[in-house]
Amino acid sequence: MFVGDSLSRNQWQSLTCMLHSSVPNANYIITRQGDVSTFTFTDYGVNVMLDRNVYLVDVVREPIGRVLKLDSIHGAKLWKGIDVLIFNTWHWWNRRGPTQPWDYIQVGNEIKMDMDRMLAFKEALTTWAAWVDAILILTKLWFSSREFSPSHYKIKGKSCAGQQEPVTGLRFPGGLLPAVDVLKSVLRKIRKPVKLLDITLLSLLRKDGHPSIYGLGGPTAMDCSHWCLAGVPDTWNEILYNLIL
Repeated sequence: MFVGDSLSRNQWQSLTCMLHSSVPNANYIITRQGDVSTFTFTDYGVNVMLDRNVYLVDVVREPIGRVLKLDSIHGAKLWKGIDVLIFNTWHWWNRRGPTQPWDYIQVGNEIKMDMDRMLAFKEALTTWAAWVDAILILTKLWFSSREFSPSHYKIKGKSCAGQQEPVTGLRFPGGLLPAVDVLKSVLRKIRKPVKLLDITLLSLLRKDGHPSIYGLGGPTAMDCSHWCLAGVPDTWNEILYNLIL
């Protein structure tokens, strides 16, 4: 099961396509219940699932409005009993204005209008890590946490439109996101075996891999955060496959 935002959906779609291409005559069905989408290979009894959960912690509708609860993770009930979990979160943490899907943010008994987003991100990851250590029984479970999928809205003053070549060399101008260090600091404290699927740098170099004007928004939009299929997410899944092996 992939747990995360639309970038997790990118990877889920990639994996289902790759699996189907390896067994093109196998029967399959695609279902959706709430925020969980399931691609089932009925001949093999295999489910490849996606739980759209952009913060990992809970967003709860209360009388005052929508509250992002940094120390609540009731949505995790969907993750129990899953053989492989691949988590991802970051893309939505800096959303503000009309696209921000919460009105208040809560830590413990304190409710705020807002707070430092990097601190909020760390609080949520700490809650998730505590759930991993307290709940997951890993005797038959491989568990991977995916690092951040970067966007390329500004490349030397330009967007990803018309980009046909990767960034040359092995470094990306500007370095990695500070959130990468936050994630790694939390992962170091988890007692259960967690594998980090470190795809940030290799994806940063692929400024040519986005849908740009050919995405869902069409010519009026510019998608420099999601990825074309087949493409970069296939590489993520190749790495995931080798981690599991």
